[in-house]
Amino acid sequence: MRNPLIPLLSSYAVWSTGSLVTHGFVAPKYTSKIHLRVRPSTYSTSILPLQLNFGDNPFDRLFKKNFARNEWPKVTAPPNFIPPEPKPNVLTESADFGGFLTAAAALAIRLGTGAFVLGWKIDTLAASELNKEGKKQYFLKLGPIKLRDSSSVLDPSLQPTETLVLYANDSSPYCKRVHEMMNLLDITYESRPCFEANRNAWGVSSDRPLPYLFDPKSDATVFGDDAIINFLLDRYGPPPSTFDRKALWPIEFKAFSVITSQLVSLIRGNPTVTQQANARPDNEQMKPLELWGYECSPFVRPVKDKLGALGLPHRIVSCSRGSNNRDKMVEKTGRFQVPFLVDENTGVEMFEGPEIVAYLEAVYTVPS
Repeated sequence: MRNPLIPLLSSYAVWSTGSLVTHGFVAPKYTSKIHLRVRPSTYSTSILPLQLNFGDNPFDRLFKKNFARNEWPKVTAPPNFIPPEPKPNVLTESADFGGFLTAAAALAIRLGTGAFVLGWKIDTLAASELNKEGKKQYFLKLGPIKLRDSSSVLDPSLQPTETLVLYANDSSPYCKRVHEMMNLLDITYESRPCFEANRNAWGVSSDRPLPYLFDPKSDATVFGDDAIINFLLDRYGPPPSTFDRKALWPIEFKAFSVITSQLVSLIRGNPTVTQQANARPDNEQMKPLELWGYECSPFVRPVKDKLGALGLPHRIVSCSRGSNNRDKMVEKTGRFQVPFLVDENTGVEMFEGPEIVAYLEAVYTVPS
C-alpha cells in the first residue's frame, strides 16, 4: 500500500541532487530535524535529512504532534542518591575487576589508539595552576613535574559548531574505528546506539551500513566507516600538509584495525550487540546523557558499554591527552577525572565508573 503521506510531502518538497528541499513554509515558530524514510515503491530507499519548519498551516497541524520534542520521559535518581566522592586512578571496592582487566587488555591490543589527540605534544613540564586569565587549568602532576600538553596541529576553530550525531553499535569494529577518529580529532559528538530491533526508532534503515553520521550544520549524511573517517578528516581535521597521515595507521590500516577491534569486542563479551533485556523501552527517547572520556580508557569503557547496552543516546566529550576539553572539565568541576557523567534527565553529575554503571542500571532499567 502506498504511503498516503507521500503526495502531501511532494506538494511541499522537490527532489534535488539526492535530497529533499522543502518549500512553502513561512514565519516558522520552531524547527525540527528528522530523518524521513521514503518507501522503495515511491523513490529509492534512503534516509534523507528533511528540514520541517512548523507554522500556522495544515501541514503544521499534521506533523507537529508527531515530530515536536516538547516532552521527554520522566526519570528520577534513586532514593537518597548521593554521588560518590571522586577517587582518581583508584579501583573502588565496587569495581568490576574482570571488566577493568578486559578493558585494559583492549587498550593494549588497540595500541592505545585514541589515547592522544592527533599531533600530541608536551608544552611544559612546569605548568602553572592558573592560566593567563587567572582560571584553573589542567596539568598532569608526576612528583615535582607538572606536565601540560596539547596538539600541534588541531585548530579549535575548525571544531563542529553543531553536535555531530553518530548512529553506531559499539561492538562493531567498523564503528570503533570512527569512535577512535573522533577522539584523535578531539570532536564532541552524540552517539545513538543502534540494534537491529531499534533502527526504526532512530529512523535508520536496516539496509544501510553502520556507522552512520549526520552533520546538522552541513545537512550531510555519511554511511560507512571509511567514508565517515575521510569526511571527518576533510571537514574537521587539520590541513594535510601539517601532519603525517602515517600517524593514523592503527585506524587506516583497515585489516589490522578491524581484526584487533573485533578481538577487543570478543574479549569484552560483545556487550552491546543486542539491547539489554530489561532496558526501559523509552530509553531512546531520553535527553542525551553527557559522558566525558575517551574510547580506549579502561575506566571509561564499562560506562560506555552500559550506555550502549541500555540504548541510551549520549553526548561524548572527547578528553584524550592533549584535548582542550580537559581544561573545560577543570573549569566545570575543579578537577580532571574520567569518566564523568552529566545526566540532564535527573540532574545528576558524578565521577567514578563503577558507581556510574550502577546508577545507570538503577535508573534506566525496568524493575524485575
